[in-house]
This record gives sequence, structure tokens and C-alpha cells, in this order.
Amino acid sequence: MKKKQQQQQQHPGGGADPWPHGAPLGGAPPGLGSWKRRVSLLPFLRFSLRDYGFCMATLLVFCLGSLFYQLGGGPPRFLLDLRQYLGNSTYLDDHGPPPSKVLPFPSQVVYNRVGKCGSRTVVLLLRILSEKHGFNLVTSDIHNKTRLTKNEQMELIKNISTAEQPYLFTRHVHFLNFSRFGGDQPVYINIIRDPVNRFLSNYFFRRFGDWRGEQNHMIRTPSMRQEERYLDINECILENYPECSNPRLFYIIPYFCGQHPRCREPGEWALERAKLNVNENFLLVGILEELEDVLLLLERFLPHYFKGVLSIYKDPEHRKLGNMTVTVKKTAPSPEAVQILYQRMRYEYEFYHYVKEQFHLLKRKFGLKPRVSHPPLRPQFFIPTPLETEEPIDDEEQDDEKWLEDIYKRNQQVSLEFFLRSLKLDGSQDIKQVIWNLSSVH
Repeated sequence: MKKKQQQQQQHPGGGADPWPHGAPLGGAPPGLGSWKRRVSLLPFLRFSLRDYGFCMATLLVFCLGSLFYQLGGGPPRFLLDLRQYLGNSTYLDDHGPPPSKVLPFPSQVVYNRVGKCGSRTVVLLLRILSEKHGFNLVTSDIHNKTRLTKNEQMELIKNISTAEQPYLFTRHVHFLNFSRFGGDQPVYINIIRDPVNRFLSNYFFRRFGDWRGEQNHMIRTPSMRQEERYLDINECILENYPECSNPRLFYIIPYFCGQHPRCREPGEWALERAKLNVNENFLLVGILEELEDVLLLLERFLPHYFKGVLSIYKDPEHRKLGNMTVTVKKTAPSPEAVQILYQRMRYEYEFYHYVKEQFHLLKRKFGLKPRVSHPPLRPQFFIPTPLETEEPIDDEEQDDEKWLEDIYKRNQQVSLEFFLRSLKLDGSQDIKQVIWNLSSVH
């Protein structure tokens, strides 16, 4: 029996496997017809029929996947799921970056704050709000460069536009037209105040600073001579010093007119352009004398920026910080000096009253009632307050826009001389009271 088995192993023509322990290292001899003998030419190519079937099935799957990819314009869903399972890097190659977060509208706000119009108080609020609501507060350390060259405008607009949204940018700078340089025009907000009051606050702040530090004024105006620092306000106005005369008193309008050279020249052109920009580019321009109502409207218009601002503003701790920004050593000028200031600020007051009436109309539309407290008396030099001189009207009978337009047309016909003649010497005490009230607002 052993001999017979040995013969079968030696003679391949028999029924037994010629290589019971596998093919020899050099491969099968030529002339063998078995498929195993042909595919086993090399040791690493040896595989069974089951392995062969699995390879063919895998090849078929990828061929069909390639066909679906070409016919459907992209990879089939099961391949994407497979790639996601294998690794996010290959999954993101087909899906791209993750979708950006949904931004509130508007997501680009610019507060080109006017100097000495409560901007430091508002910036303190914005710092708290930015941490609370998670928007990007972009501030600038440049405080004394409001007029920019064309290249400077382009550079600043580029820097603002590339900030992470939603952002709120704030700086003392005249209105910038983003669309002129191909950028998206942001939403503007601002606050102004009575021009004489603003001038007085700035005059004494440059000399003596505020309650934040005794040497604050020395840091801001180190080169100011002592005789200039202690220059009497009346002498500055009556003697026509440059600081107290035009065009230095033409201050608020350029913030709304823009960067055009004519915006710095007191006149109708700059005034009308400032009004146009207020209507077309500013979401809200409030007045400092009614700051709480300004904050309330900002909260309604921009809740993702200003939600809860009024409660923060009324908080005693914040009020304590706000009081530190009050200008010190302010004194009231004489009635004669006040009259001269009003004359020199004719365009400033026309713009101030325009903004004030627009603001009051906005308050009416949102159901905000006028303040119960009586406003202080003030001299009526050339532009009357429309709400005080007109008969009450019914909102349903007359359009607000048309009513406001008619009022301004009538106001333009009122001459300065008429109001100056209406002032009498015995009314000087009232004017003193006006200046005292003005100087009490910080």
C-alpha cells in the first residue's frame, strides 16, 4: 500500500494531488492544464476560488459606483457615507467647508461717534454688551483724525470690512461711503447734542479733562500754553479767537456729510448732503438730551447688539462709571457770548433741529411719549422748534413725512433778525438760565 501511494505521488497522471504540500518553490512544470497551476506561478499570487470571487465582486461595486458618479454628477450616497466613516478628511473633500453660521441682519454696524456727544458712555455700554451678546466690537485708538485721504479711506474700509461679523465698529471719523470703493455699505448709527452745549463741553474738556484723572487734560493737550489753557470763554468768543469762530464751530455736520472737502465748509451744500446721508445711510441718529429713548430705540432696532442696554445703563454701578466722564471746571458764558455762538452755528442748529424732529417722529411711530418734564427755556434765534410752534395734528389725517417737510420749508423763511429783535435786555436772565442748564449736561 505504501508503494502504491508513493507511485501516485511520483506520477502526476494519477488521481492524487501531485503537490500535497503545495507547489514547489520554482512553480509548476510546463504543460500542466490546471488553472491552479497557472495562477500559482508565484507564491504570493496563490488564492482560492472564494478569494477570486470576492475580488471580482469588489471590482464590480467600484465600477458601478464610478458609473453612478458620472451619471449623477457626483458620488453616490453610500460611497460618501463610507468615506465619512473612514475619515473626515476625505468626507470634507467632497462636501467642502461646514456651512457658515447664520448672521443677524444687519451684521455690519458703524458708530462714527461725534466728539463730546456722550460717546464714551455709549462705548462703555458696548463693551459690556459685546461680551454679553457675542458680537465683535472693533474700536480704534485714533481720536484726532476724522478727515482721511483717499488711500486712508480705502485702507480703513478694507480693515473694517474684513472684521469678523457680526461687528460694530466705532471711531471718531467723518462719514465713509463704503459703496464708493466697492464695499458693502454698513448700517450707521450716531448721537448728537445741542451745538452750544457740545462746544462748551469740548472747550473745557481740552483744558481740564474730566473726573477720571487730574492729569487727563495734560495728556490730551500737552503743548497748550498756560495763558491759552486758562483763557476766559467770553474773551475767546467776543474777541473772535480761532477756537471760538468759524469754521472751528462747524463740527457736527461733517460727521454726516462725509469726506468731501466741501463738507468742511460751513454752507448749504454740506448741510443738505448731511441731511441726505442721515435719511439714506443712518438707521438712527439720536440726541443726547434724550439718551434713554435713544437706547430704547437701539434695543428695538438692533436687539442682537443692544438687548438689555437700558437696564445696564440704569444700573448704579454703571452710573458711577459714567459720572467719571463728566467734564470739570465748566463755566457759563455771558448772554452776549451765547448770542454770538448761535449766530456762528446757524447751520449746526438747522441740522440739529432737523435730526431732533426726525427722532421725535420715530419715537411717535414706536409709541414713545414725550417726556413729562418741561425742557429748559432757550433763546429762539433763527430756527423755532417745530413741535412747539405748530398746532397738534392727527396722525391719521396727515402723513408724517409731508408734515415734517412743510415745517422745514416754513422754518427756512424765518429770519435771524426777527428773533434777535424779539430778544430784550430784561430777558438776559433767562439766557443765563439756558446756559446753566446746557452746561449741566455732560
